Amino acid sequence: MQNKGLIKLFALLFGLVSIYQLSYTFISSKLEKDAETYAISQISEDEEDSVAKREALEASYLDSIGPLPVLGYTSYDDAKKKELNKGLDLKGGINVTLQISVKDILKGLANNTKNPVFNKALADADNASKNSDNTYLELFLEAFDNIKGDTKLASPDIFANKGLSDVVNFQMTDDEVKPIIRRKIDESIVSAFEVLRERIDGFGVTQPNIQREGNSGRILVELPGARDIARAQELLSSTAQLEFWETYPQSNQSLGAFFVNANERLKEILEPVEEEEEVVKPESEIDSLLSDVAQDSLDLTPQVNPLLSKLIPAGPGSHAIARALVTDTAEIGGYLRMREIRRLLPNDVQFTKFLWERPAKDSEIAELFALKSNRDNEPRISGDVVSDAQDTFDQYNKPAVSMTMNTRGAKEWEKLTGDAFNNQTGIAIVLDNKVYTAPGVSSGPISGGRSEITGTFTVNETKDIANVLRAGKLPASAEIIQSEVVGPSLGQEAIDSGFMSFLIAMAFVLVWMVFYYGKAGIFADIALVLNILLIFGVLTSLGAVLTLPGIAGIVLTIGMSVDANVLIFERVKEELARGKGKAQAVADGFSNALSSILDANITTGLTAIILFIFGSGPIKGFATTLLIGIVTSLFTAIFITRLLVDWYISKKGRSLDFSTGLTKNLFTNMNINFLGKRKIAYVASFILVGIGIFSLVTTGLQQGVDFVGGRSYQIRFEKAVNPSEIASELNTVFGSGTNVKTFGEANQIKVTTPYKVDVEGIEVDNEIQDKLYTSLQKYLPDGTSFEDFTVGASEKSIGILQSVKVGPTIADDIKKNAFLAIIGSLAVVFLYILLRFRRWQFSLGAVIAVFHDVMIVLGIFSLTGSIMPFNMEIDQAFIAAILTVIGYSLNDTVVVFDRIREIVNLKGWKNGENINQALNSTLSRTLNTSLTTLIVLLAIFVFGGESLRGFMFAMIVGVMVGTYSSVFIATPIMFDALKKKITSSNE
Repeated sequence: MQNKGLIKLFALLFGLVSIYQLSYTFISSKLEKDAETYAISQISEDEEDSVAKREALEASYLDSIGPLPVLGYTSYDDAKKKELNKGLDLKGGINVTLQISVKDILKGLANNTKNPVFNKALADADNASKNSDNTYLELFLEAFDNIKGDTKLASPDIFANKGLSDVVNFQMTDDEVKPIIRRKIDESIVSAFEVLRERIDGFGVTQPNIQREGNSGRILVELPGARDIARAQELLSSTAQLEFWETYPQSNQSLGAFFVNANERLKEILEPVEEEEEVVKPESEIDSLLSDVAQDSLDLTPQVNPLLSKLIPAGPGSHAIARALVTDTAEIGGYLRMREIRRLLPNDVQFTKFLWERPAKDSEIAELFALKSNRDNEPRISGDVVSDAQDTFDQYNKPAVSMTMNTRGAKEWEKLTGDAFNNQTGIAIVLDNKVYTAPGVSSGPISGGRSEITGTFTVNETKDIANVLRAGKLPASAEIIQSEVVGPSLGQEAIDSGFMSFLIAMAFVLVWMVFYYGKAGIFADIALVLNILLIFGVLTSLGAVLTLPGIAGIVLTIGMSVDANVLIFERVKEELARGKGKAQAVADGFSNALSSILDANITTGLTAIILFIFGSGPIKGFATTLLIGIVTSLFTAIFITRLLVDWYISKKGRSLDFSTGLTKNLFTNMNINFLGKRKIAYVASFILVGIGIFSLVTTGLQQGVDFVGGRSYQIRFEKAVNPSEIASELNTVFGSGTNVKTFGEANQIKVTTPYKVDVEGIEVDNEIQDKLYTSLQKYLPDGTSFEDFTVGASEKSIGILQSVKVGPTIADDIKKNAFLAIIGSLAVVFLYILLRFRRWQFSLGAVIAVFHDVMIVLGIFSLTGSIMPFNMEIDQAFIAAILTVIGYSLNDTVVVFDRIREIVNLKGWKNGENINQALNSTLSRTLNTSLTTLIVLLAIFVFGGESLRGFMFAMIVGVMVGTYSSVFIATPIMFDALKKKITSSNE
């Protein structure tokens, strides 16, 4: 081997760099363990809120040691930034896909026009978007073209307005305006991306991830380690609509008369209830407040005074118009938005805007404010005038937010405070339609543009408000259309189970290689250990994220990297059997195996690349580790193993047989007539595939929320529960379609529901969790609170451990990407094999074998999905498994084809006799690789955790079927397709 010195140097440097990169992970983990131990020693479990107190003390401890030097070259703060990134499933946290509303952006660009053609086009685009893959903008433009008549996009009341006057004028055609609107929308989405990034940077989690997804208006955000899930969701989806309004005083006589008249009118509206003995609901506007909370939750039984009986006079000194119980605010708000009630407002207050305060967490009372509004419902000052915001403390040492305004804002603020002083009214500071505070002005107009938001805040809340105000408001609403929330305790379990499977698989492979190849196996083991070190080192260096499927990818790499050493050692044994000397046999063995090794790894790598392109989240993690593993495996098997073998045999008197006493003559002189049995194989495969297709057509597959949309929750209880009983109860709450099944142990279930799958918003997520808590409370230990039950509480062993939400639109996209991934991988591999083997018959055999393998795996999942004791849903992880099966099957097939090509080039076809010889000569390698890979997969299946079982089952079936098909399907089909050419040749 040439350049041994260079390879040794490169291997040494590569290894040292990997150890150096991983040292940061070990340092940060060690210090965090110290912090945890310190917190436990300081705070007893018996203390109230002991878990929260320990977390706070841990954070304080780590903050105190953060900048201190460690080992002379780093610190905790530095090590934390450079440690191995752990994904959501290993660390806990939240992963969401946000959809920026292009509709909101269009309305903003059109200055909220009332133009009927524009608004009809928006409505048509809304309907079309439910069944189309096109972007919302394209659907809007198409709808506008269909109905526009003489109306132009450059009309004065659409886009040729004052706000766009510098880029759009009245003379422009629609075709000239369209690219401008596309650019403006893209700028708005970039702006939203930057706003979210600013907010996330201020949130306080390490290693956050935020990415745009093409031009779709979607933004992917991952916050590993985020424990306050509700806080994270609020931060991501709030628009930060900051407004300043002047309030009406309690003494306003027009508003007093309005409430009396509204109360009388409501008596008349609700009167039919008594006569018909039915429950009548106010207009559907109530639903907008409750985010589509089921209407039957609002039981509006008639009362003597339906409005006044629920209102409480505001206290002296308050600038609120009234107060009410928090539980009554939704009902009162619904009444006040009724058209019939709004018509009762006197002319001098006809545009009044009613808003509730943001009550304290445990408060039972909320204040109602009457704000001086106008025909356009525009505030006196909006949040875009805020130039800076800081979390601080007010004069009573309570958390507050101080703001500084720009020059324009300072002038408007001086005028507003002057009016409030003269009128003896308050100034309501409103954020996202909630009044945070409404102070009065006691000493005349306030100049300088400085103001303060006070209220019943926690320190975290003031940090978030200041962070959001600094970052600015989103240019449009951002809805969470897909989310995954993983509790920290589940993440730790995933780490434990993932590394257990890793260690077991590693131990087996190391022992097996020594058992089968003797001393040569030891060299392969050393290369394998270095390979694992390099994989983790590269992951850390690249800042890639390690996920549970990523650990599965590494463990699979262990099994597949053995293949390269097996190929080499089997070829060396053949060369030794021909009587060559050890040095020459090793050189020729490595050389002859190189072609097969490269072909096999390239085909697997191609499927991994397609996985990376079309996958998302954990699937990308799987593809990343698989790709890195392929590269490092090639390096260690081809170069490191060779260095070790050459070094050993260079010393006189040393023997290296590449086998042991038990395995020396195993699989030698095999002479199985594989082609002669191909018809039996064809019939058997035809029957298996036929049964699978029949089951797929009649029974189908259990599609997970990834493909159908909905929400799923992994819930753990203290004791075993009956899933059928729970399913019956939840179906009465959520309606039909809710599915409950045991997930792992008997005390753990997975609940999947399509309830309100079309409705976005955190309120709906909270509503569903509340209903789950209420329905399942009797199965929980006494004293379990809602906070204990929901995701986010650390160190817990019961409640919701993980939740996943997928909107119907993104579910369609996932299905489309899965289909493209499978078709794309088949097409790419067909072309690669065609280029390598120069005959389309080889590609045909390989692709049909892969199709055969995929259909059998799908058929088995369809046949056994309802009887297996683990999750058999078809989701993104399953698609990753299918693509990996494709890669493995092709790996096996390419090795066989490579040997066939080699032997046929030397000896000719001989009517298939030499094909049989090639198959027999690769049998040792085929069975060896398949066995080690299967044992590795079984280790993950048994010890890798419940979430990976379906994924691993698909791969176990795929490896077995793939091994069979490479010998009995791919090769015979290639032979039959070439048969006429073979028999007519003179070979």
